[in-house]
Amino acid sequence: MRPTGRERTFGADELIVFKTNTRGVTTYADDVFCRVGAYELHEVAGQPHDLTRHPETPRAVFELLRDTVCAGRELLAHVDDLAADGASHWVLAHVTPSAGPGGKVVGHHSNRRRPARAGVAAVQPLYRELLAEESRHGTGRAVAEAGGALLAGRLAERGVDCDEVVWSLVPDVEA
Repeated sequence: MRPTGRERTFGADELIVFKTNTRGVTTYADDVFCRVGAYELHEVAGQPHDLTRHPETPRAVFELLRDTVCAGRELLAHVDDLAADGASHWVLAHVTPSAGPGGKVVGHHSNRRRPARAGVAAVQPLYRELLAEESRHGTGRAVAEAGGALLAGRLAERGVDCDEVVWSLVPDVEA
């Protein structure tokens, strides 16, 4: 799907909820996910969740999310998702690992809220910088590694980690 430049939003009192297995295959999607994403449930169930990856969200952000959750930790991140009709919708994703017997990570659970516009505006310059860096590295693993290295460097320059940056934007969530 190609982005159309149209942006869609959802209610401040709504949550988008979905789950995937460890391979990123969608195992659950709620009605808000389907409505906002312009999908029917049968179109996403059993499909890789990255079908909603907007090309303007750096691969490094998704790698950070995946690596953090696979390590058994939770993470918050701003993500621009792509709907089936090409519209986009920003979310503040709270992604947590789902544990199976013995505590082994078997997938992840994502609750997504509507982020504050100020939070989106704050991350967009960094995302553009990450995308520019990633574009210099072709395809595959090198793309995410290049973006991840730049992201780590920018955070180190500021003396913060990703959680601190995102949490500084969370109090601005719109009502």
